[in-house]
Amino acid sequence: MSDEVLLWEWLEFAVRWLHVVTAIAWIGSSFYFIALDLGLIHRQHLPEGVKGEEWQVHGGGFYHIQKYTIAPDNLPEHLTWFKWESYSTWLSGFALLAIVYYAGAELYLIDPAKADLSIASAVLLSLGSLTIGWLAYNFLCRQMEGKSDTLLMVLLFVLIVIVSYTYDQIFSDRAALLHVGAFTATIMTANVFFIIMPNQRIVVADMKAGRVPDSIYGVIAKQRSTHNNYLTLPVVFLMLSVHYPLAFASEYNWLIAGLVFLMGVTIRHYFNTMHARKLAPNWTWLATAIIFIVIVWISGAEKTEPTEVASLPPKALAFSEKAQFDDAVAIVQGRCSMCHAREPFYDGIHVAPGGVYLETEADIALNAWPIYVQSGVTHAMPPANVSFITPEERRLLRAWFEG
Repeated sequence: MSDEVLLWEWLEFAVRWLHVVTAIAWIGSSFYFIALDLGLIHRQHLPEGVKGEEWQVHGGGFYHIQKYTIAPDNLPEHLTWFKWESYSTWLSGFALLAIVYYAGAELYLIDPAKADLSIASAVLLSLGSLTIGWLAYNFLCRQMEGKSDTLLMVLLFVLIVIVSYTYDQIFSDRAALLHVGAFTATIMTANVFFIIMPNQRIVVADMKAGRVPDSIYGVIAKQRSTHNNYLTLPVVFLMLSVHYPLAFASEYNWLIAGLVFLMGVTIRHYFNTMHARKLAPNWTWLATAIIFIVIVWISGAEKTEPTEVASLPPKALAFSEKAQFDDAVAIVQGRCSMCHAREPFYDGIHVAPGGVYLETEADIALNAWPIYVQSGVTHAMPPANVSFITPEERRLLRAWFEG
């Protein structure tokens, strides 16, 4: 392996690690402050302007926390701003998007069977969609200010489903769900950068100038923070989905993405209600389980080919186990082994993906389950069907495993 390839592989690993670490920090602080805000208790002895207080114990010590409805009379000497967790998560995530999907666009981003895009046009579509997504979301929020939050959430859900379907028509299966996650994560970080932080700076500036801050800035910031809270779990699911072909490579992956957002709402609603010390909405667990069962059922739907591809002459399904295995070996060696080899010879692949070798009969027998899931039940492999595996060949792979 050349030094250049070695460095590139470690660069991807390092950026991925950074992205996970910063995401943990952002999610942790976000969940904590929403729980803290919901758990505040108003008592008679509290100072004027204080909305509520909370006593907490952690690490052998007690913490007494108070929240002001707008702001205290005097600006504290030191303020801790929670913003870099969000910014660093988005920046590292975008760097990872560029390293994996932009630099490897022909393999991971573009699917000629869906849209015959050049690398430049695919990257521009990706970048443009993230920008347009924030603008559309922010427009909806602006139009719905002071109106029904529930209606706004319904409209945002419809937007996400439309976006999920559109991505599935343009990009590869793997890239489609990843982009739904990137689309949502961009909205979340933009909320922090363009709304929450500027509103807090306005309040601080008013206090320094001796003016009474307007409460509307806090109300808007709280709304966007709540949106981020409900969007977090679906984003984590979508980022992990690229490792699970039954999620990203099924016929209705866009619908799965939409249902995942509903699961995110039901799960967060349960915990947020508990943090607010209200009656536990146990119905949310049943709702979540039902949605998940629907997702599992949808993922098993057989995927159809969007366009015709060059195919081998139809082969009669052999009934003997040996014949089925011979068919599988011929297909895998012809369609997969150029990458999944001890010395790959597919252009741009220097190490067998996932460390999986598919050269010998023993290799193929050992990896029967991944082959069945990745190339039989779903179309996850080959990426963007670069080796032109046919529907008939996928059927033969399923027959081999199921037989």
